[in-house]
Amino acid sequence: MTATAPAPAPPSAPAGARGRLAEVGRAAAAPLISAVLITGLLGAWVASGGAGSVTRIRVQVTLAAVPMRAYLPGQASTIHQAPTYLTIRNLGSQPDELLSASSPAARQVILTAPPAAGGARPTVAGLPIPAHGSITLSPLSNDVVLVDPGPYESDMTVPLTLVFRHAGRVQVNASVSAPGSP
Repeated sequence: MTATAPAPAPPSAPAGARGRLAEVGRAAAAPLISAVLITGLLGAWVASGGAGSVTRIRVQVTLAAVPMRAYLPGQASTIHQAPTYLTIRNLGSQPDELLSASSPAARQVILTAPPAAGGARPTVAGLPIPAHGSITLSPLSNDVVLVDPGPYESDMTVPLTLVFRHAGRVQVNASVSAPGSP
């Protein structure tokens, strides 16, 4: 009778190593499940529009000032229009247009062109801004004019909302400056 030796058992990890591996697996499971759950919830939030949308800035207002109508409040109240100084840069590759402006400091805000020789300033429907260009608005050129403004001379700024054809609404706080200066 011939006897054959039993096949050797495959080498196995010591019992202590298996226990540590199982312990590490259990310890890592909770943070891993949490990370997957949070990533899924954030992904659903973004997909549903909850994170908002990225809008590209198309215009930049680099100068915004509204001069005081006069140094004395009594004199200021007799002046019914307040011109502004604005420099608006179009950062986009398409022309844009300033369509309107408003301010809680004035009953009405109008867009104007320079006056004809000795005439009044004509109101315009919009002020074009070339692509990658800029316009400077002032009392001597195209302008945004506050009509019948309330007393703003003691304030630091005058809030303006500018509405553009493509860039939409832009909020600006125009600084109050000395009469006749930007």
